[in-house]
Amino acid sequence: MTNFTPVAEPPMAPRPAGSGVHYAWVVAGIAFLFLLVAAGIRGGSGVLIVPLEKEFGWTRATISIAFAVSIGLYGFVGPFAAALTQSIGVRRTLLIAFALLAASSLLSLLMKEPWQLVLTWGVLGGLGSGIAALPIAATLVNRWFVRRKGLVIGMLTAGMAAGQLLFLPLLAWFAESDGWRPVAWITGGVALAMLPAMLLLRDSPREKNLPPYGGDVVPAAAPAPTSNPVVVALGTLAGVRASRDFWLLAASFFVCGLSTNGLVATHLIAYCFDNGIPETTAAGLLAFIGVFNMIGTTASGWLTDRWDSRWLLFWYYGLRGLSLVALPFTNFDAFSLTIFAVFYGLDWIATVPPTVRLSNDLFGREKGPIVFAWLLASHQVGGALAAWGAGWMRTSLETYLESFLISGIACVITACYVLAIGRARPAPPAPAAATA
Repeated sequence: MTNFTPVAEPPMAPRPAGSGVHYAWVVAGIAFLFLLVAAGIRGGSGVLIVPLEKEFGWTRATISIAFAVSIGLYGFVGPFAAALTQSIGVRRTLLIAFALLAASSLLSLLMKEPWQLVLTWGVLGGLGSGIAALPIAATLVNRWFVRRKGLVIGMLTAGMAAGQLLFLPLLAWFAESDGWRPVAWITGGVALAMLPAMLLLRDSPREKNLPPYGGDVVPAAAPAPTSNPVVVALGTLAGVRASRDFWLLAASFFVCGLSTNGLVATHLIAYCFDNGIPETTAAGLLAFIGVFNMIGTTASGWLTDRWDSRWLLFWYYGLRGLSLVALPFTNFDAFSLTIFAVFYGLDWIATVPPTVRLSNDLFGREKGPIVFAWLLASHQVGGALAAWGAGWMRTSLETYLESFLISGIACVITACYVLAIGRARPAPPAPAAATA
């Protein structure tokens, strides 16, 4: 039986008499909504492959280039977005993000050539979704919560799964019956509709004259930034580049992206379509995965507050890898796909809370969110590679088999080396004193 190490939390500060719900939970709810919508918009790309293939005659390899660009930018913009919040605040940063997401969808209605798909859903969509992503959520959690950080990160990460759950079946239904254009109209309209909700968001408990949840002191005003976001982001990376733990975390998150949004979120619907499953049904399967993703990620946040994050990552990557290796050898019937949805869904992005926890514990509360943003960049490089590589393999080999096997085996390997994160190497023995 695995011997987990409990994680202690600071003692809960007494709540003032007559106080109601702490505003930190309101901020968490708003952040949940933003992540939900951003994930739903980003997930819309998965239902576009077959309609675009039918209307324009573009190959899946060509279409996958745009989505690979989007996934890659989603990661690389994260560190600069996290640093940007220190200069202009979270609310203004999210305003930029959703303006870009709206432009990405609505401008795509004018496209006729593949490069225009790359520009809209690829570049603009990648920038927008990369800004409205988990590094900003980690920033808010660090500012608003002293206790329950793991649980809240788990809940916010589950919001991304909820976006998939709510959006995908609807978008797939429109894509199957009316083509890809209704998908662009819906995602662009929803992005614009989110802008008024930003009025309720607050960057720091100080704006409400409150201590953070679980704390007892109202935080001091943040000092004015002395560096621009690019300098802060790159300086943070330079400061951790020699850290063995950083590269182990980055490698593990690379494989996380390789086996989630790059492969399954982008290609599962098309893979099911190849096996005689209609797009709407396949989108329902992806949404079903999202249900278990919400359960698994929320539970992962709860566990992260209590157990050793390395062992959690060991189990998550191991079980995910086994499910990916097994899928191509099933009959793609209701029973086998349901089993896959349960096992894969519980592990999909359950890796996020323990990875955020390790990032904060190893690199500190101030640097932690920016370090995590660089880890997310590595995640998205893996996702971009899988999105393009799986499309290329499908076009060249006419099968997704190799793509799923490669991702699954990579997960199993990752499950082994994550146990070394945060474990310092023993110092070399001192040289023996010379004897006379």
